[in-house]
Amino acid sequence: MSAEFSENNYSSKMDKSIQSLKKDLSTLRTGRANANMLDTIKVDVYGQLMPIDQLATISVPEARLISIQVWDKTNTPLIDSAIQKSDLGINPQIDGQIIRLRIPDLTEERRKDLIKVLKSMCEKGKIAIRNIRREGNEDLKK
Repeated sequence: MSAEFSENNYSSKMDKSIQSLKKDLSTLRTGRANANMLDTIKVDVYGQLMPIDQLATISVPEARLISIQVWDKTNTPLIDSAIQKSDLGINPQIDGQIIRLRIPDLTEERRKDLIKVLKSMCEKGKIAIRNIRREGNEDLKK
């Protein structure tokens, strides 16, 4: 227990919580292509789980297309299966060492699912901030 209250400590914790929420929101699949959508996908390669951006170059040439240029051709099917197993709901198209992901238009059903996911993410963020605030208030009272 520290003898004095430090507002900066709790402020930095809240900032980290907000940054975490922003990172989570950037991984959602909306109607536009976003390279951050692939951040949560890990590929089992070389005996360990690695993110796609460590195995390939990810680019967004069009608004509804993500292009993945795989560096090692043997990793192409592994990345393909990892994307298919993910919850993105996108089917990759393989052309040699290039994997193309076409982002489909949002359907009404997908929009409703997206709203549910957003609500749960935001609620987790609110709970984290609330817990930090409560901890700060208890520390201040002591």
